[in-house]
Amino acid sequence: MDEPTPLSEASTQERSRTPNRWILRGVLAMFLLLAGLMGYLLYLMGPTGAAAEVQISRGSGAQAVGRLLEQAGLVRSGYLFALYLRFSGLDKALKPGFYRLEGKGVRAIALTLTDPSRPLRVRITFPEGWRASEMAQRLSEHNLDGARFLELVNQPTPELRLPEAEGPTLEGYLFPATYEFPMDATPEEIIRTMTRRMAQEFTPEALERLPSLGLKSVHAWVTLASIVQAEAANPGEKPFIAGVFLNRLELGMPLQADPTVAYGLGKRLPELDRNAGDFTKDTPYNTYTRRGLPPGPIGNPGAEALRAVLNPVRTNEKGQRYLYFLHAQGRLFLNVDFQGHLRDTARYYLR
Repeated sequence: MDEPTPLSEASTQERSRTPNRWILRGVLAMFLLLAGLMGYLLYLMGPTGAAAEVQISRGSGAQAVGRLLEQAGLVRSGYLFALYLRFSGLDKALKPGFYRLEGKGVRAIALTLTDPSRPLRVRITFPEGWRASEMAQRLSEHNLDGARFLELVNQPTPELRLPEAEGPTLEGYLFPATYEFPMDATPEEIIRTMTRRMAQEFTPEALERLPSLGLKSVHAWVTLASIVQAEAANPGEKPFIAGVFLNRLELGMPLQADPTVAYGLGKRLPELDRNAGDFTKDTPYNTYTRRGLPPGPIGNPGAEALRAVLNPVRTNEKGQRYLYFLHAQGRLFLNVDFQGHLRDTARYYLR
């Protein structure tokens, strides 16, 4: 039997080393693939550099939140974000609300959306004298349910109604102020917050003053205050305007307040048109065609208007009762008789 030549031995060794090379190459390729996948995964989970404002709605799940964040550019993969929430157990801790976020990475955003100590609130200011419809619009602008708010104000449930509110709605009892509401606050919670603040004005001292003013109820007080609020150009005018209206009520004269006409017609005050007969169109709120107070407030008065009614200026230095007032040239002109009112109208208003 012939002995193998050195050449045949070399070939055998070369063939034996070939599988080892393929194994090494396979391992290397697998490592590179895993490294690439890991790098891509880290890229997907990493910062995006974007910033955005988002609202997480009540009841939103991980998938919906992930999709929202991806659309806002805060995460690169909403699906991966949802997976992270589920596997970390944070999907059950999502807090609805309004967030101002930066794309600092999946983990950082997830912790922000589930932070139990983070106050998710919105600050809203309602100016004095605003109608409920205007307040509802502002709530909607802040992503709260303004439509339902207005519906409940116009048709309040027994649980929402203040005992002092004798009218069919809660108009007038939504205290105008600056509030901070949770972003998931319900319309019922918002209404309770505002009416409770209004109820703080109904102090025993205030209630004791009403009979001496000829006001038979809190509802009459709030209604008159809403008219004073709408008529006054500044705080200093409110006690004088309140005095005029109280005197007119006492004498049985019609209030003749333009804002009540506008409210009854569903118009803003500048939209009133005498030529179109707006002041002769009879509604329950038209204080030109009807005597006494309208059936309810025409807006939501602030503390100054409420207190002006309780502390009116009703007479001049001679003790004569003010019965007329006129705004002209940035001033309030008061008169005790119609002749003086006509004179001031011709002198200052018709020029």
